[in-house]
Amino acid sequence: MLKSLLGAAVLALGSSGLAMAQERILISSDWGKVTAELVENDATRSLLQMLPLTIDMRDHLRQEKTGNLPSPLPAVERQLDFSTGTLGLWSSNHFVIYYRDGRVPQPGIIILGRVTGDVSIFDRPGPVTVRVERIN
Repeated sequence: MLKSLLGAAVLALGSSGLAMAQERILISSDWGKVTAELVENDATRSLLQMLPLTIDMRDHLRQEKTGNLPSPLPAVERQLDFSTGTLGLWSSNHFVIYYRDGRVPQPGIIILGRVTGDVSIFDRPGPVTVRVERIN
């Protein structure tokens, strides 16, 4: 009985994603470096397969840096609200780093993860080129 309860608990944890290691990335530019933790979804799994990559980004609405990925990522659940440090996907290949809190119109953004470093390095006007790499 105890064995079957332990087996069920391990299975439940594994299927909920809690047993999986948190994937982390490094985002670097001439303005500095930040790390980010990715959420677990089909879009982030596809993003990880593209890494490393370089993205030319531009400032948008003085709340975010945006740039195009080399190919689209799968669509997953979207949301309208975001907070400082959110990594998102606007369209299927439109990568976004939010450096301020806000809200987007429908259909919303796909959440890719969250910056754990000081995202304010991107809070300045003008374009920036970033390098995105997986952290092992």
